[in-house]
Amino acid sequence: MADGVQLALGFGLAALVGVAAWRTGALAPSGALAAALVGGLLFGFGGAAGAVLLLAFFVSSSGLSRAFAARKADLAEKFEKGSRRDWAQVLANGGVAAFCAVLLPLFPDAAWPWLALAGALATANGDTWATELGTLSRRTPFLITTLEPVPRGTSGGVTQAGTLATLAGAALIGMLAANFLPQFAPARLILAVTFAGFGGAFVDSLLGATVQGIYRDADGRETEKRPAPDAVPLRGFAAFNNDVVNFLATAAGALIAVLLG
Repeated sequence: MADGVQLALGFGLAALVGVAAWRTGALAPSGALAAALVGGLLFGFGGAAGAVLLLAFFVSSSGLSRAFAARKADLAEKFEKGSRRDWAQVLANGGVAAFCAVLLPLFPDAAWPWLALAGALATANGDTWATELGTLSRRTPFLITTLEPVPRGTSGGVTQAGTLATLAGAALIGMLAANFLPQFAPARLILAVTFAGFGGAFVDSLLGATVQGIYRDADGRETEKRPAPDAVPLRGFAAFNNDVVNFLATAAGALIAVLLG
C-alpha cells in the first residue's frame, strides 16, 4: 500500500509540474488542476515507474505540440481544441493510467496493473505523436475505414509518417517500462507495450472515422469542434467528441497490453 509520505510527495511533485506546465502555456488552468490529480495518483501509487512514464508522455507530446504549432496553424479549424490542454484532455489521456496506478497496491503481486498502465500511456503517447507528426506529412492521408483520400487533419485519417510516429511514441513508453518490470524479459515487454500502444491508437483512428462527431462549418470546412447552430453533421455522434475517443482508445491500449503480456 502506498504510504502517506509517498502520496504527499506524489501530489506535491505533480502540482509543481502542473503549475510549471501552466506557466509555459502547455496546460490551461483546468488542465493544470487535472494534471495535479492524475500525476499525484500516478506518482503516489506508481512511484518512480509511474512518474517516469507519465513525464515521458507529457514532456514529449507537449514538446512536439509546441515545436510544430506554426506549421499546423492552417489546421486549427479542424481540431476541437488547441495544444494548450484542458482538464478533459488531461483526463482523457491520463485517466485510465491513473486508475491503473490506484489498483497497484490492491494487487501487489500481479503484473497486469503495470501492463495496463504502460499500455494506456503508450497509446496516449503514440496517438499524440501520430497527430503532431502525421499532419506534417506531404502525402495525402487516407481514411482508415474506406482507404479514400481525405484532407490533412481529418479524424480517422492515417499516413505512413503518422503510423511510424505511433510506433515510435509507443516504443518510447515500452522501453522505459522495461526498466520497472524485472519479471518480464525486456524485449518481450517492449514489444507488448509498443504493440498495445499501436493497437490503442488504431482504435482511436477507427473511432475517429466512425463514431466521433464530425461537422461542416459555415465556411464549408470539416471540423470536429462543437458545432455552431448552422453547422451540418457529417458523421458520428455528438456525444463522441475527441476526448471520449481518446479515453476509449487508452482503455483499449491498457487491455491489449494485459492480453499481450
